[in-house]
Amino acid sequence: MDLTTNYLGLKLRSPLVVSASPLSEDLDNIKRMEDAGAAAVVLYSLFEEQLRQDRLEMHQRLEHGTESFAEALTYFPEADDYKLGPEEYLKHVAAAKKATRMPVIASLNGSSAGGWTEYAKQIQQAGADALELNIYYIPTDMNLTGTEVEMTYLDILKAVKANVTIPVAVKLSPFFSNFANMAKRLDQAGANGLVLFNRFYQPDIELESLEVKPNILLSTPMAMRLPLRWIALLHGRVNASLAATSGIHRASDALKMLLAGADVTMLCSTLLRHGIPQITQIERDLAAWLVEHEYESVQQLKGSLSQKNCPEPAAFERAQYMKALTGYSGAQ
Repeated sequence: MDLTTNYLGLKLRSPLVVSASPLSEDLDNIKRMEDAGAAAVVLYSLFEEQLRQDRLEMHQRLEHGTESFAEALTYFPEADDYKLGPEEYLKHVAAAKKATRMPVIASLNGSSAGGWTEYAKQIQQAGADALELNIYYIPTDMNLTGTEVEMTYLDILKAVKANVTIPVAVKLSPFFSNFANMAKRLDQAGANGLVLFNRFYQPDIELESLEVKPNILLSTPMAMRLPLRWIALLHGRVNASLAATSGIHRASDALKMLLAGADVTMLCSTLLRHGIPQITQIERDLAAWLVEHEYESVQQLKGSLSQKNCPEPAAFERAQYMKALTGYSGAQ
């Protein structure tokens, strides 16, 4: 069975890619991912806030006490002793490349163009095969227009693309007034891939302490419905590769995404729940289904039920919504 696929111009052994998560912070885990059958790995993200905070803390520590006795300054570490975020991340990229044969995709998580171009260039120099821009942007300024928000995404992409030659994917949220148009504009701006969709972690309120706290919920297979629809709508209409993420837990989930038109399916929550060996099980079940249904390759399957190729194109639009509601009768 030929499971190979192409993503970001890279030929992968299968469509099973490990998405960014804490699992990739450990080099041994990355080796285990490859041994289990992962076709590529997206490393954990380097955060814009992390870089800012590291620099601020270093400045404060170096300046604190300088008004005191001169001999007190000898107790401070040298500037070279501080391990700033990007330095450690770059070392990790290089180590992952050296330890494995599968493609290593770095991840930058930010909300502004800022200094990302320089970090992107250094990530390329460290040996990353590609770069994923994880744009986590929640506009709260009531005077900011939708057009300005969209331009932020395009500006970040263009700035990075102007400074690197490796493929660049953009991980997006679905929260645009016209997502199809946004996908088209990113495609035209040079995005080599679109990753659908970013799951924004929503805060919660702790009732006893009356504090707002972060709340991380792992995805369930239900989360795949939204990216499934949009991948089916975009397949064959943009040049960028399409990566499906959110809710992919089993081979059946991956198969549905491939039928819709995904080039790769990204795994995260299922590995956090069941462990890295889950990759092997998903690949085994994926291959078995293809054999049973007389497919010769993933390529033959890919996009066969996208809107462009579907016998009932309206199934991905409003007609299916009406059909679903009118056909539901509830408990009998």
